[in-house]
Amino acid sequence: MTNDARESGFFPCAAADRFETDDDLIAGMLANDPAAWREFQNRYDRLIIRCVTKVTRRFASMVSQDDVREVYATLYVSLLANDKHKLRTFDPERGNRFSSWIGLLAINAAYDYLRTLKREPQKECITEAMELVADLPDPFELTSEHERATIAQKTLEDFSEKDRTFAALYFGEGMDPQDIATKMNISVKTVYSKKHKIQSRLESVLAMRMPSTGKIAA
Repeated sequence: MTNDARESGFFPCAAADRFETDDDLIAGMLANDPAAWREFQNRYDRLIIRCVTKVTRRFASMVSQDDVREVYATLYVSLLANDKHKLRTFDPERGNRFSSWIGLLAINAAYDYLRTLKREPQKECITEAMELVADLPDPFELTSEHERATIAQKTLEDFSEKDRTFAALYFGEGMDPQDIATKMNISVKTVYSKKHKIQSRLESVLAMRMPSTGKIAA
């Protein structure tokens, strides 16, 4: 290792060593350890994108790349919502690998999104996700121009209380826009406006901290 790498404090393989097992990784994510979330992205972003596009490509004439980006952002917010309740529900004792479980979440998130567009395709079973291999990034992908520190969780903490509530309702709980408008006493037009602003803010943070890693393109 070069002196520059030591002085920068960035060790490309350090996170992988610290979070060698899924249990270690999950514990770090639940503890809001930025390194754990970066390692999660390194390991599973390709799998998530592959699972989402596996579903949405069946509706290529109706689903755009923006839709894929929204499913991706929604999945990450759902993992952070309600004190990471969804992440805490993973139980390896049920016989599922963490990668398979994440793949299933991505598949179901895509179907949930399609249902909001008034389409009701049949959900996949977990074996569909287990067939998809989560390829680890190559060494060039592990070395970024900027160390990825705070991701979506930090961004949510910087939101106003009203925007955090909106993000939890729209991205976390998947509440219907009309219901959100009624609950928050705003117009449906404002719901869609806030959704795009919050999604763009999340994506801009992820884009700045995950350069050249093969993530979803704008």
